[in-house]
Amino acid sequence: MEIAFIISIILLIAYSLLALFDGVFLHLYKYRLYEHKESKFEHLTHTVRAILFTGILVALFINIENNQLFLFGLALVVADIVTLIIDAYVEKDSRTFMGGLPRWEYIIHLMVNGFHFASIAVFLVIKIKLDSTGITLVNNFQQVESFHIFRTIAVNLLPGAVLISLLHVLVYFPKFNFYFNKLQLKCC
Repeated sequence: MEIAFIISIILLIAYSLLALFDGVFLHLYKYRLYEHKESKFEHLTHTVRAILFTGILVALFINIENNQLFLFGLALVVADIVTLIIDAYVEKDSRTFMGGLPRWEYIIHLMVNGFHFASIAVFLVIKIKLDSTGITLVNNFQQVESFHIFRTIAVNLLPGAVLISLLHVLVYFPKFNFYFNKLQLKCC
């Protein structure tokens, strides 16, 4: 179980770093997907996925003892998969304003989603116990040293996830959008 938590930690961190680069820097800052008519729906799917990730963090990774919240988290994962499919479907048409999705960004999307769902899958292997008596949910990880690191990371990712979700919503408002567009980074 220690190794599984360590793997989940690595996957969750890799996902978070790539998602920050892709979802905030590329989608919101560099390409400003929310401003282009063709990509407004894609931005909506990104907004929904950002909100879903916040819920997944809370329901699956942070509140491990609450089985009802865990089941709600599984529903959020299913909703995330459906939203990802819709996002992938509209992406080709959404990026016509920039000549299509660059190949390197497509690779980033594969990696970020791979890390995201792999971290969830590894956690589900830890949480769900199958045996001859049926399915049980493991609720006590206190004796697992790497669990505390995993949970600490998840808790520390939560404010950023909330902030990124909020940022995805706020760019819909013209006044916020005006000031956000004034933000210029020297590197970009």
